[in-house]
Amino acid sequence: MKVFDPSYKLLDEMYQDEYYPDFLVDKVKDELQKVIDLLESGETDIEVVQETLDEAVRGINDLQEEFDENDSEIETVARECIAASVGCILEWFGISIDIEEAIRERDW
Repeated sequence: MKVFDPSYKLLDEMYQDEYYPDFLVDKVKDELQKVIDLLESGETDIEVVQETLDEAVRGINDLQEEFDENDSEIETVARECIAASVGCILEWFGISIDIEEAIRERDW
């Protein structure tokens, strides 16, 4: 089993920006952690990985109202940060899913 890069800080740019409440960034990170957990278990089936990515992205979609309630939103910086983190996760585990396909369920 391969463990995700412990030196990579998921969503670091969002954590560094006060516009994004840390507790909400933590919730986004929790969604991405589900994908990491699957990949750390040794799963490599592209369909299974994509299904888990879809679930994680839908979970992030569901946070949009909470971001709004906290005077924040999943906008350009957040979109790019989330996409970069997903890309890093996939690259680390050698999963060849295009980033746009990986986050295809997003509505942000």
